[in-house]
Amino acid sequence: MEHFDFIEMKLPAKPEYVGVIRLSVSGIANRMGFTYEDIEDLKVAISEAMTNATTHAYEENEGGEVTVGFGLYRDRLEVMVADHGGSFNLSEVKQQTGPYRQSEPIENLREGGFGLFLIDALMDKVEIKSDYGVIVLMTKNLPTNEVGIDDDQISTSQ
Repeated sequence: MEHFDFIEMKLPAKPEYVGVIRLSVSGIANRMGFTYEDIEDLKVAISEAMTNATTHAYEENEGGEVTVGFGLYRDRLEVMVADHGGSFNLSEVKQQTGPYRQSEPIENLREGGFGLFLIDALMDKVEIKSDYGVIVLMTKNLPTNEVGIDDDQISTSQ
């Protein structure tokens, strides 16, 4: 079994807490060694997922919770955003998620699901589980210490 650290946060489903999650993912990703650009991508993606959850999951006065989980692996960061507050059973969530396909009718993922296109563009893998509330599972791979394929800069190799 692959070793990883797991961090779980529960927040009120209110837009003003999106900033708290942005700061959290920034701190976690920075500690893991992600590049500045990757951290910015993570912040935008998690903001979109969180905003989607806070905007669409609950009625105005319902006062629900959003649960955010971070799986810190040696080679990647997995982020889960769930709009129904409960704790994650990680293995169960992973068995039940399926890949996000752009062909899925957007209504299936609530109106305002345009954020998912953006999340899909910014992350290495996006999976969705929507049988009870919606869980968005996003994966960002850590860059390896090799010559950058996409650009001219050479990162330091050990």
